[in-house]
Amino acid sequence: MIIEIALFAFLLVIAVAVARLEDLFAAAMLTGIFSLVSAGLFTLMDAVDVAFTEAAVGAGLSSVLFLSALGLTDRRERQQRPTRILPFVVVVLTGLALVYGTLDMPAYGDPTAPVHNDLTQTFLHGAEAMHIPNVVTVVLASYRGYDTLGETTVVFTAAVGVMMLLGRRREPDPVEEEPS
Repeated sequence: MIIEIALFAFLLVIAVAVARLEDLFAAAMLTGIFSLVSAGLFTLMDAVDVAFTEAAVGAGLSSVLFLSALGLTDRRERQQRPTRILPFVVVVLTGLALVYGTLDMPAYGDPTAPVHNDLTQTFLHGAEAMHIPNVVTVVLASYRGYDTLGETTVVFTAAVGVMMLLGRRREPDPVEEEPS
């Protein structure tokens, strides 16, 4: 539990740093680090499939796309003046609404939570009915089949995108001849 709190605090620090940076290269790198820390947090919460997708898409593909976009723009952000307060208020209110929505949830890891009681017997009986000894395979292949297919499609698309970006050859700049 202490590790999860520390990683979440680290995520908050990274988010504030990204919002405050004017150097877009540093901000792009920090967003990749944010995704890697998020993937670690998902792994600690036993959501390995989500962690894998976050690492591949969030840290991998998004970082490559950000850096590719930076090749076409300036390295530094030009600040707009004056600072607008309405977007900040909307974000804070949305965050407070999300926190309020979690107040009646069972505690993290609570063995009496409905998610631990209602579906366990269904999954175990499904494994017996399908004659598959591994319960995880039953859950991923049958109960979460479309979800797993979607995650696989996202990871495949991210891999293809990265290969296309890295495999692209740059055309040489045309050299202008000087008049003699």
